[in-house]
Amino acid sequence: MSNLEAHAKKEMEIAGLFDKDSDYGGMLADAVMKMIKVFGDEGHSGFSANMAINIFEKVARFEPLTPLKGTDDEWMEIGPDEFQNIRCSHVFKKNGAAYDIDGRIFREPNGVCYTSFESRVPVTFPYVPKREYVDVVSPQVPEHE
Repeated sequence: MSNLEAHAKKEMEIAGLFDKDSDYGGMLADAVMKMIKVFGDEGHSGFSANMAINIFEKVARFEPLTPLKGTDDEWMEIGPDEFQNIRCSHVFKKNGAAYDIDGRIFREPNGVCYTSFESRVPVTFPYVPKREYVDVVSPQVPEHE
């Protein structure tokens, strides 16, 4: 077992991810260990490892590696004059105006994040998807006397 595999296994054991009562009954940890093994077998150095991780993360999240162009071949029609970008599923175009439905993410003080209709941001091309985190203030709960 490589140092990377040993580290990943130990960290996931500490986090309880192999436990049968964890999310997905420990299968997530098994899946991650498979990816760690493949990654370790590639023999990346520190620099190429970071590049590979960044590329993998983007494509695994269905994010584009280069800016969206907004050209006709990037869209799939989902309704009358309404389109979804085939390279980035959270970018839409309706009546000719493009927008990103995940452009603004709202974050509560406890760290919980959510999106809403107000998450939409207008898009101009070329466009690199980005997310702005907006910290929201929870209403004050009166203290009990």
